[in-house]
Amino acid sequence: MDAATFLIQCLNSLQYGLLLFLVASGLTLIFGIMGVINLAHGSFYMIGAYMAYALAPIVQSTFGGGFFATLLAGLVLAVLLGYGLEWAFYSYLYRREHLQQVLMTYGLILVFEELRSILVGDDVHGVQAPAILAGTLPLGDVMTYPVYRLFVSGVCLALAAGMYLVFTRTRLGMMIRAGSTNREMVQSLGIDISFLYRVVFAAGVAIAALAGMVAAPISSVYPGMGNLVLIICFVVVVIGGIGSIRGALLASLLIGVVDTFGKVLLPAAAGVLVYVLMALILLWKPEGLFKAG
Repeated sequence: MDAATFLIQCLNSLQYGLLLFLVASGLTLIFGIMGVINLAHGSFYMIGAYMAYALAPIVQSTFGGGFFATLLAGLVLAVLLGYGLEWAFYSYLYRREHLQQVLMTYGLILVFEELRSILVGDDVHGVQAPAILAGTLPLGDVMTYPVYRLFVSGVCLALAAGMYLVFTRTRLGMMIRAGSTNREMVQSLGIDISFLYRVVFAAGVAIAALAGMVAAPISSVYPGMGNLVLIICFVVVVIGGIGSIRGALLASLLIGVVDTFGKVLLPAAAGVLVYVLMALILLWKPEGLFKAG
């Protein structure tokens, strides 16, 4: 492996790991902070990807906007979707057993898949990257790297920094951290914990949908794409530590390196290397890399 190929694989592993963090961070918020096993989280990623495909012509014809306007419109719709779902369904699950959470959220997967099939069909669709990000950067004499992949990495890094600031430097972050450990205490202090959880859930849905929207030009849009990402997101949450944002970031980057270089160096075993990594880390630290916070 020459230097240019190694550099490209490093960039690929960074981009994949950061994109994985973008999806898994929303699951960390919902699963780690609110205590709900949300099997439908992958569906929110799928919904985001299909919104990038379906909203583009509507936004273009109505507002004259392009890819970035579509991202903004999709984020607004994702926040509204998350807020409505939490009010209608998830608010009843906080004190229920995990089996009931699994059954209801799995039912939502079936509903979302059927709605997707009815509204946009079962074909594979492509989403075009914006023209301003459609170029490539030279790496060596022969190889190049897509500018859009660097843009995706930049979006993920900006979100990670924003989440860190919100959770560690704002009053909202303080209330969320307190509500994740002692719901009754937060309520006794006069904080509307139901509204707080609704905001957290809407943010988790919006983050997953954003990941699907920015990933659509890279991976295309196809049925069942949410189910594939869900399993690896739970691996991220378990490795990083349930409820830990920084743990999710580190775990995502580790998985990105292991998966990307595994496919290049050990393609026959690439499918299991991530789970071997999870097993080794849990043997070393059963609670994950970091505690919640």
